Amino acid sequence: MVKRQWFARRRHGFGARPTTWQGWLITAIAVAGAIGALAGAKKTTGEILLVGIVGLYLALAYSLGGAKKLVDTTERGVESDDDHALENAIAKVSLPPAIYGSQSPREIAEAIVSHTGKFADATEDAVMSDSVIVVEHLTKQFGPRVAFEDVSFSVRRGEVFGFLGPNGAGKTSTVRTLSTLVTPTSGTAEVAGIALTGKHDIEIRQRIAVMTEVPGLYLRLSVTENLVFFAGLYGYRDAQPRIDRALEAVNLTSRASDLCGSLSKGLRQRVGLARALLNDPEIVFLDEPTSGLDPVASLEVHNLIIALRDKGVTVFLTTHRLDEAEKLCDRVAILNTTLRTVGRIDDLRRKMFQKSILVSTAAPLANPEGLFSSIESVANWSTDDTGGYVLTVSDVRVAAPAITRALVAAGADVLSLAEGHHSLEEVYLELVGAAGKGSEQ
Repeated sequence: MVKRQWFARRRHGFGARPTTWQGWLITAIAVAGAIGALAGAKKTTGEILLVGIVGLYLALAYSLGGAKKLVDTTERGVESDDDHALENAIAKVSLPPAIYGSQSPREIAEAIVSHTGKFADATEDAVMSDSVIVVEHLTKQFGPRVAFEDVSFSVRRGEVFGFLGPNGAGKTSTVRTLSTLVTPTSGTAEVAGIALTGKHDIEIRQRIAVMTEVPGLYLRLSVTENLVFFAGLYGYRDAQPRIDRALEAVNLTSRASDLCGSLSKGLRQRVGLARALLNDPEIVFLDEPTSGLDPVASLEVHNLIIALRDKGVTVFLTTHRLDEAEKLCDRVAILNTTLRTVGRIDDLRRKMFQKSILVSTAAPLANPEGLFSSIESVANWSTDDTGGYVLTVSDVRVAAPAITRALVAAGADVLSLAEGHHSLEEVYLELVGAAGKGSEQ
């Protein structure tokens, strides 16, 4: 089994750096020996001892640093968290040595996919290791009322994770639970690598930020005065550099002296987001950040969310706007008291809907049943609201040429032929429908 090296070569310069507790222990002993050599011996003798200790340390670092990695990604200049995760996954799969060669971890992963199905399970474990939020069978009840029940999901570092559902589905209750504002009834969770047990609430709050639908600003104070006040709650004494960075991030530097009561709702939302950025959070929870905003203000918030993702900040986004989620989110979860589904939007489309081809003609076909039933790759067909034809197929690439040839042979005037596209709204309605009326907890 592949183990992690105790030391790794430095990317720049000479030497090695410790990467495990064993490496740090050897480093501490070497430093203590070096200090002792300089402090307890004459100048010349101390220098000789120092050189000897450094030489011994480097020898240990390069020869006793632990098992070698399967692929030395550092020397290739492609060292990344994803590559480390892939290496861990690769270590779980037995393959002939010839497949490895001098390929990168990702190339090896692709080769593994073509040789064995074991890689899927190994990769799933690797993805979990990169998660900043892990929720397992979490439940919250307020007296007899269940806010959400038996919810399990994970959120990867640096992704925008959409949390969707109707009013009363438990979205806001989930955010309040993960942000330590309420205690779960049962189940477990980790936020920023810290267990959600009630004993580490302060540590979690230092690593996250929450922006609610209503920012809760003091309207008689200026933008800067609001941020100074909230920075004080974090315990920052010299907060001005943080405030300047936060205002620059939301493009509000020129409005720093304006009273919050004089700002539009969109600008107040941006001040709220600036407040959320004061502590340089690993995770930002955004609860309906564009609710009630006009398209221009919404676009500005969208750009800020994209900028956060580009900086590696994880964004947990709760929204009712499905077009917003489709535009911004890497993955989505759909909640209606219980978790209905979680995954990438494209994967959900493929999972829930059959592939289809949309055909539009200048005039209705004389015998559509006879035409479409004669095409082997067409499973069934129907008409849509515009008078066009929706053909269910197993493989678009195979069916499209056959359908085109059949239409031309029948003398049809084809206006368009395109692959059917199901929106996130269709996925959502298929799972949730019109259920879930009520108010959020």
